[in-house]
Amino acid sequence: MALVSVIRRWHLRDGLPIREIARRTGLSRNTVRKYLASQDLEPTYPARKSPSKLDEYEETLTNWLFRESRRHRKQRRTVKQLYRDLLGLGYTGSYDRVAAFARQWRQEQQDARLLAGKQAFVPLRFAPGEAFQFDWSEDWVRINGVSTKLQIAHVKLSYSRAFFLRAYLTQSHEMLFDAHYHAFATFGGIPERGIYDNMKTAVDKVGRGKQRQVNKRFYAMVSQHLFEPEFCNPAAGWEKGQVEKGVQDARHGLWYDPPPFKSLQELNNWLQARCRELWSETAHPEFKARSIAECLTDEQSHLMPVPAAFDGFIEHSKRVSSTCLVTFEHNRYSAPASFANRVISLRVYPQRLVIVAEAQVVAEHERVFSRDKRSPGQTVYDWRHYLSVAQRKPGALRNGAPFMELPESFRQLRARLIKRPGGDREMVEVLALVLLHDEQRVEQAVTLALESGEPSKQHILNCLSRLEEPERLQRLQPPPALKLVCEPVADTARYDSLRRARHET
Repeated sequence: MALVSVIRRWHLRDGLPIREIARRTGLSRNTVRKYLASQDLEPTYPARKSPSKLDEYEETLTNWLFRESRRHRKQRRTVKQLYRDLLGLGYTGSYDRVAAFARQWRQEQQDARLLAGKQAFVPLRFAPGEAFQFDWSEDWVRINGVSTKLQIAHVKLSYSRAFFLRAYLTQSHEMLFDAHYHAFATFGGIPERGIYDNMKTAVDKVGRGKQRQVNKRFYAMVSQHLFEPEFCNPAAGWEKGQVEKGVQDARHGLWYDPPPFKSLQELNNWLQARCRELWSETAHPEFKARSIAECLTDEQSHLMPVPAAFDGFIEHSKRVSSTCLVTFEHNRYSAPASFANRVISLRVYPQRLVIVAEAQVVAEHERVFSRDKRSPGQTVYDWRHYLSVAQRKPGALRNGAPFMELPESFRQLRARLIKRPGGDREMVEVLALVLLHDEQRVEQAVTLALESGEPSKQHILNCLSRLEEPERLQRLQPPPALKLVCEPVADTARYDSLRRARHET
């Protein structure tokens, strides 16, 4: 740089000829002419191209990188996998050279996108209580000793940046509705708008521009909570960038090293408590001097109060089998025997299943999730559903699968009665008592009968009647002011004296 400056000054200002400048500097006259003719005042050396073992495979590797860039991020092959493929083609160089080439190619692609203006954005600002953003993510957590893939619902208020996370096993409608209710209850209110991507549980069909065919059940939930849904353009996640950033932060922070949990409910309790702690520990990105919790306190006055929980079930029509079972998600659940071979309505909630028939709830079960589709699935019985069948077929008590889950006192009674002639029928009549009496009282009566040594149906009925009879009235204790000075004496001999006096007259 200094030499070029001197050459230009000598020739253009002092008028020295090129021959004299070449003599003074020791450069050739052609080099001096080149410096004077060049308009570049900051000359640089040309980029040096060193031969590499990767030169023969650059075109192949470029095509592979372009192909992988068009795939979903979860299906892309890593650079190490591409390096192993190159080894199969005869490449003998190092992995570091392949990785450096991949980094340079990706940087060039990113620079090209930036020059095209596609990565330019407009900063957004939201008023208190104006909007919230919703998104799903996938994460792995150890539950009951098993590494489990979970679907995490993320809800974030756009003004205060308060966030809420809740874990589920699927992203179905009932999970979506449950996540909204718990988020609003935790925030203490509902904003005016909700911003979503075009998830299938909310949008049945994406039209032109902002036209959407919204799912009916999702609209019912929106009507219950009285907020306006707004959907982003397809493949435009930056339109809800706050919650997208929250998903990334949670993956590198909250989910980096979570403790093991015994159940999904324990995990959700931990998530709720951890979110509240982070609100107080995290500064607001715009109001640096205030925490997220303080900003949420200001925003809560602009939120609508949370109404009653939306009955967010998904209803299916199912036919009850001849064995009184309903199949759902590879598992089976029992229904009352009176509805065998009939069509019922199955209402699916996040944690339970409700069977409805003839406009009444006839059964309810805890929902079971099975990830292994190769196994036969689980069967959830309620032995009470099979009592009407057992009354006609009492022999089913011996090996009936539903009756393997009887309470301990009932199992002990069955082991004794089944040995007697007609004991199986007598046992069925005892079990049928739970349909007319409180089940805990019946269990107490069975326990008392077993303690006597010779239990029977009549003995159990006797114990049950004693347990259910009302308590006897206690003798009143009059206050001292009403106490008699002379207490009456209970003397029945006075009646004999009265009789004698009557005969004498």
